[in-house]
Amino acid sequence: MEKDLSDYRKSYEKFELLLSDVPSHPIELFEKWFAEVDKRYPENENNAMSISTTGKDGFPKSRVVLLKKFSKSGFIFFTNYKSEKGEAIALQPKVCLSFFWQGVEQQVIIKGVAEKISKEESDAYFKSRPRGSQLGAWASQQSTVVPSRDFLEKTLNDLEKHHESKNIERPDFWGGYIIKPQQIEFWQGRPNRLHDRVKYTLGANNVWSVDRLSP
Repeated sequence: MEKDLSDYRKSYEKFELLLSDVPSHPIELFEKWFAEVDKRYPENENNAMSISTTGKDGFPKSRVVLLKKFSKSGFIFFTNYKSEKGEAIALQPKVCLSFFWQGVEQQVIIKGVAEKISKEESDAYFKSRPRGSQLGAWASQQSTVVPSRDFLEKTLNDLEKHHESKNIERPDFWGGYIIKPQQIEFWQGRPNRLHDRVKYTLGANNVWSVDRLSP
C-alpha cells in the first residue's frame, strides 16, 4: 500500500528569529523559548525531547525521553543505565537532542557529550518520583525481551509486596545523564520555507560563537 503525502503543506508564519535579537549564551534563549511554549501550551509535555545515540551495530537510534533539568552546564534526563540507550552512551557518549514545539513552529537541536550525574543527584530525583514510578524502575530491565505483559505486571506486584511499608532505594542501574552541549541550533519556521536558523558553537575558553544558517 502506498500513500502520497506530497500535498501535506503548512506555511510557518508565527514568529521570527533574528541575530540581532539573540543573547550571547544559548541557554538564555532556550530558557526563553521553553517558558513561552510552556505558557502557551501547558497541557503539552513540552519537556519531551528526542535523543539520538549510535549503537553497537553502528546504526543511529532516536527515542523520546523527558528533560528534567537544564542549566548552563547542560540538559539532564534519567534512564536505565543498562538500557539500549545507556549501553550506546557508554560506547559513544556523543549524542543529539531534539525538541519540536509544533504550536510555535520551533525546533531546538543540541549536539553534546553525555556524562552520568552524581549518585547524590540521582538519589534526590529518584526520591521525588511517585512510588509507582520508583517500583517501575526496579521492575523494568529496559530493552530486554520479556515473555508477556503479565510477566511485567507480576514482577511489579511482587515488588509492591516486597517493599510494602518500606522506602524504595534507587537501583544502581538507574540514574541521570547530563548532556553537555557543544552546539545548539535554534530553528524558527518562516514563510516560503525560508526558515530562520541560528547556530551556537562552543569554542575556546567556553565562549559561544553565533552564526545564521541558510534554511
